[in-house]
Amino acid sequence: EAHMVESGGGSVQPGDSLSLSCAASGFTSSVYVMGWFRQTPGKEREFVAGINVASAIEIYADFVKGRFTVSRYNANGKITLSLKMNNLKPEDTAVYYCAAGPYWRGYYTTALTDYNHWGQGTQVTVSS
Repeated sequence: EAHMVESGGGSVQPGDSLSLSCAASGFTSSVYVMGWFRQTPGKEREFVAGINVASAIEIYADFVKGRFTVSRYNANGKITLSLKMNNLKPEDTAVYYCAAGPYWRGYYTTALTDYNHWGQGTQVTVSS
């Protein structure tokens, strides 16, 4: 049975840092990519960052390059995906979702349809 559980959201001030984690299990043998998306009310879910599970190649949306870092740890059939967010801005406020996908399209693996497993989402609020 597939499980994806996120943790680490919260409320911070502009300029602060925050880390998110996602634990995936039960289906990880078919996972080639994992990523983070975010969504605000009334807007479509957008790609934030992704990583090839085997090679650890990272991909980022332009608006987080240099501020966010994605990483993964594989062990015993489980994958832990992390997102370290530095210099947070009010516009980073959103619900962040962890996602996993069955294939890698290189730097183009950014579409919602590239991912077929999703976490429940965790709220990140950046406000002074």
